[in-house]
Amino acid sequence: MTTLKDKLVIVTGGARGLGAALCERLAQEGSKVVCVDLKLELAQETCARIRDKHRDAVNWACPADIGDAQQVETLVREVTERYGPIDIVINNAGVDITLSIDELAVDDFDRVVQTNLRGPFLLSKYVAPHMRERGGGHIVNIASTAAKRAWPNASAYHASKWGLLGLSHALHAELRPQGIKVTAVVAGGMRTPFLFDRFPDIDPEVLQEPADVAEAIAGVLKVGGATVIPEVMILPMRETSWP
Repeated sequence: MTTLKDKLVIVTGGARGLGAALCERLAQEGSKVVCVDLKLELAQETCARIRDKHRDAVNWACPADIGDAQQVETLVREVTERYGPIDIVINNAGVDITLSIDELAVDDFDRVVQTNLRGPFLLSKYVAPHMRERGGGHIVNIASTAAKRAWPNASAYHASKWGLLGLSHALHAELRPQGIKVTAVVAGGMRTPFLFDRFPDIDPEVLQEPADVAEAIAGVLKVGGATVIPEVMILPMRETSWP
């Protein structure tokens, strides 16, 4: 198994939900975690809470709009200059606007795609040369069961997540010979604000804990260097969004 101790990890959308669970789980492994989120204050609170629970945790909060090419390029440069070489990137940030195609504004469609698909492309693009120069690294893209099937009133989200799954597999094929692993995580519903904020009546019993998903992702990251896992699906026992 590969140790995650002292690995420098960028987690986007790290302030809440799965992102926060990933930041905490990686801190437990001894990783140095950069929690990237548009909401800097919330990211700082998450980092402080992790340090309170894990006294040896090393983490930093960084604000960035991961759909903005200039901000992402600056983020990668500043992280490498301040904290060292980047070992792992987890493209977790995501948004959804749950409306019918008649109600969905063009700008809203663009915003979903910019965050969910353009963002992972940009971060992968700007971090790959650094990883290649060091002889390897690992990029994890958090997809969804929405990348495998579709339901009404989520056209932008489905388009972005199907695209992210395709991007992830394409990068796996392209970057694998360069020693860079790329993994797509097809995650089922979780007990996070991402769902509860939009669907307050959803039954939490059919969802899974983000900490359990983070645990599974940590396992993927620890798989030995001679092995890569291009795709993994992580589902709640009772969720119905996947058979």
